[in-house]
Amino acid sequence: MGDDLFTVGDERIALGESRDVFLPVTQSYSGASVALPLRVMRAPAPGPALLLTAAVHGDELNGTGIIRELLLEPPFELVAGTLVLVPVVNVLGFERHSRYLPDRRDLNRSFPGSKDGSLTSRFAHVVFHRLVSRCDYGIDFHTAALRRTNFPHVRGDLRHPEVKRLARAFGCELVIDAEGPKGSLRRSACEHGHPTILLEAGEVWKIEPSVLELGVRGVGNVLLELGMIRGRATRPPYQARVERSHWVRADAGGLLRFFVAPGDVVEAGQPLASCVTLLGREQGVCHAPEAGVVMGLTTLPVVKPGDPVCHLAYPRRGIEPIRRALRRAAEGLHDRLRDDLATSVAVDEPEDDDWA
Repeated sequence: MGDDLFTVGDERIALGESRDVFLPVTQSYSGASVALPLRVMRAPAPGPALLLTAAVHGDELNGTGIIRELLLEPPFELVAGTLVLVPVVNVLGFERHSRYLPDRRDLNRSFPGSKDGSLTSRFAHVVFHRLVSRCDYGIDFHTAALRRTNFPHVRGDLRHPEVKRLARAFGCELVIDAEGPKGSLRRSACEHGHPTILLEAGEVWKIEPSVLELGVRGVGNVLLELGMIRGRATRPPYQARVERSHWVRADAGGLLRFFVAPGDVVEAGQPLASCVTLLGREQGVCHAPEAGVVMGLTTLPVVKPGDPVCHLAYPRRGIEPIRRALRRAAEGLHDRLRDDLATSVAVDEPEDDDWA
């Protein structure tokens, strides 16, 4: 957006200006205004407007941490365009450590919202029409749901050339080609002409250092791609497009013993986790049905039959190019992410007879 003035609510921000804005979105039971705190940073020269949103689910805090880092110590200087940073979208859920708004609806299934609908629908309407629709591009930060963790990956509807451009530029190893659920911020934004991607990384209720590092790096890569800053992009050791994924589920109840960590590359038939009774009798082993990458794990160490255990991504070109790239790569952020995200589970070596 090349306008000399960028408008959010009643605020009009000029080129070269940075301003904190409090955007009213609803009211409390007492009738007091509830507002979204955000910052608008404008370069001296016109250019695209990029919106960064976090905590659309109020318990997903890694994105809030990423935006906090960008607010406190921005590692770049804008030379063109506008950057809009919203560290917490779902402020009502955030106050209650909850994914949902007080009416128990999911904000990320409610966009673009309605000015005459439920609390959540009205909330979504304000966010969409006062923020999303004002920006050319968007990055929405999320984590796994409760009792799960995700290896960082970008999701986007790659049928849209500009979404594909953002997804590749961000610099995650895994890029998931998916339209997104109906009513999600990114799907609704794309449907209305505002290309948006989503980062999934880590767990709820946490701000994880290696996820922060990846998120800040990814935002910088996107800003470079859009010509909003100067510098050089940082690339991952590999990048794989994923069109299929699958949750491997437990066939028996009991305590889990994990054999893989988030980000691991696995072969078909490789043991992922075993399940034992409280007295140590093995109930069975979960195996990878085909070769893939561990995209997510449950962090709950106990399961019943049918509970999800391990989320596998199946890269379109298979795992051999990934294995070759990882063998060539020096130890770095990929390894730290793998180690950090595995701290919520104990990872052991499988026995020879655990293999399928």
